[in-house]
Amino acid sequence: MERATDNLILIGMPACGKSTAGVLAAKTLGYGFIDSDLVIQTQEKKLLSEIIEERGMEGFIDVENRVNAAIWAERCVIATGGSVIYGAEAMEHLKSIGSVIYLKVSFEEIERRLGNIILGRGVVIRRGESLRDLYDERVPLYEKYADYTIDCDAHGVEETVHAVCALAEKIGDKRE
Repeated sequence: MERATDNLILIGMPACGKSTAGVLAAKTLGYGFIDSDLVIQTQEKKLLSEIIEERGMEGFIDVENRVNAAIWAERCVIATGGSVIYGAEAMEHLKSIGSVIYLKVSFEEIERRLGNIILGRGVVIRRGESLRDLYDERVPLYEKYADYTIDCDAHGVEETVHAVCALAEKIGDKRE
C-alpha cells in the first residue's frame, strides 16, 4: 500500500486549538476531519473523563495509543488528544500517514485558556501533578514528534486556521 502523506495531524496541549482550528482548516482545505478524542469516546462508549476514572492514566493511554495507531485516513485534518504523544505506536503510525503539526502555545496562555476546567475535559494528568508539571513534561515530546510547528500564542482561531492552511499548501508543494 502506498504511504498516504496528505493528512495533517495536529498535536499540542489541551486548549491549544487542535479541534477548533482543525475542523475549520479542514473545511477551508476541502479535507475530512477526525477528532481522535471523539473516535475514542465512540469506540469505548464513554466520555474521556470516565475512561480515565475507570482505567487510570495508564489505562487511558493504552486505549488512546491503540485507537490512534489504527486511524486510517486520506486528505484529513486529524486533531489528536493532548496525551497522544505518550503512545509511541500511535505517533509512529500518525507520522507515517501525514505531517505532524505542533500547535505551540505558551504555558501562560494554556493556563489562561484552561482555567480550572482541566479535570472535566478528560485531561490525562497524574494525581498531585500541576498544569505546569504537565506542560514541562509534554513540550519536549511535542517537539520530538513535530514535523512542523506553528506558534499560536498571539493567534486567534482565524490566524491559526490560516497558518495551518498555508502550511498545508507548502507541504503539498514539496510533494509535487
